[in-house]
Parts: sequence; C-alpha cells; structure tokens
Amino acid sequence: MLQSRWWSFGFRSAVMLYFIVLIVLPILGIYGQSLSGGWTVFVDNVTEPLAWKAVSLTVQMALIATVINIAVGTMSAWVLIRYRFPGRRLLNSLVDLPFALPTAVAGLMVLLLLGPNSWVGQWAERLGFTILFHQPAIVIAMIFVTFPFVIRAVQPLLEEMEASEEEAAYTLGATKAKTFWRVILPNMLPGILSGAMLAFSRALAEFGAVVLVAGNIPGKTLIASVYIFGEIESDNSTGAAAVSVLLLTLSFLILWFVNYVQMRRKGS
Repeated sequence: MLQSRWWSFGFRSAVMLYFIVLIVLPILGIYGQSLSGGWTVFVDNVTEPLAWKAVSLTVQMALIATVINIAVGTMSAWVLIRYRFPGRRLLNSLVDLPFALPTAVAGLMVLLLLGPNSWVGQWAERLGFTILFHQPAIVIAMIFVTFPFVIRAVQPLLEEMEASEEEAAYTLGATKAKTFWRVILPNMLPGILSGAMLAFSRALAEFGAVVLVAGNIPGKTLIASVYIFGEIESDNSTGAAAVSVLLLTLSFLILWFVNYVQMRRKGS
C-alpha cells in the first residue's frame, strides 16, 4: 500500500515537473522578458507602428481564414459522416495531413500552387492580379494549416447525434431546412465554436507556411510571427517578447473560452 502511494506520488510529481519545465517556465520567461525594460518600454514596443500593423494584420487574416474554415469544415464534416462514397476513408485520413506535415513543407506546397508557373498563378495574372506575396496567399496558407480543427471538432457531435431527434422533427412536419437549423445545427454548434477558436489561435501563431508565401512587406504582408522573428534577428528580444505576449494572452483567452464551451456541453 505504501509502495503504491509512493509510486502514485512520484508519477504525479514527474508529470507536474514536466509541465512546469516545458510550459510554465517558458511562458513566465516571455512575460518577464517583455517587462524587463519596464512598463513604458513594453508599451512602446507594443504600440510601435510596424508591430501594431503586424498584429492587426495577423488578426484580420486569421479571422478570414477561420470564417472560411467554419463554412468548409462544417460541410466537410457533414459529408464525411452522413454520406458513403468511394474514397471516403482516404479523404477522411487526408484531413489530418496538415497536422503531419512540417509547416515549411505546407508553405512550399502553397508556393508551388500559387506561383507564377502554376495554372492558378497564370490564371490570376490573366485576370490582372497576383495571389502570391499578397494577403490572399496568407489566408490560403492559414486555411491549409488549420483546416482539420473544425472538421475534427464537429465529427464526433454528428456521430453522437441521435437519429430519433431528426425523425421526430420530420414527424412533426418540419422541413429538412428547418430541421437542420432547429435540431442539427444547435447540436453541432459547440464543436463549430471550439474548432473555430482553435483554428483562429493556430492561425495567429503560424510562421513556416506563411513566411514563404507572404512576401513579408512591412505594413502590408508582414504578420506578427515573422515580425517577432525579425526582432530576434535584430537582437531586440524585448520587442519580440512584447509582441509575443500579445499573441500569447490572446491564445490564453481563446483556450479558456474553448474549455468553457466544452465544460458547458458536458454539464448540459
């Protein structure tokens, strides 16, 4: 009995130590570094025009990518769960490909897809505009790396949904559209919200896929993660930490919201 308690205590202690060393201490280090020069220096670094534009652009692009992922991801989850067709299992396994690929490889794929030698790039040039090294390329890269989040969050809810709920709605005379909006969508909504928040948080931090396709023009296509990298290269770790704190705090709030939604769903 005593040996079992010591083993349990040692196991919990090892997990907590692992958590503290790999997560808590680095986070505290970033906050400490950002405030190492004092509150005035922190505010100056955060409100520096290029930094503020980079953060603002990142939030805008991440929001656009998230909205697209909500629509496409929800439809994709619906098709993968509700329909049976040749290649469905292969398509379902490919959903997780962005998780497995290094982000630099994802960026290279987008670069080759949208480059001037690709049919997409040539088609865009004939229409009088370019995608690569402009904001649309940033959105596409963010969509690619965050694509699985909404799908994987919605799929379990569709699988758990009782068919009797839909049948009851049809029996009471509801149309398919009304049944979807009144019965199906409310059941999917927690997954859509949590998947969207995770996708948004992931898009905020994306670096490898975006840096290859954005052009990194200050004030136009320079996003926050690339700006942070540039500040580190310029030996301005305090400025890099200050912008990192903004993204980190926003991610904390998003994760708290996701956890709140999940707890409400479990409690209901």
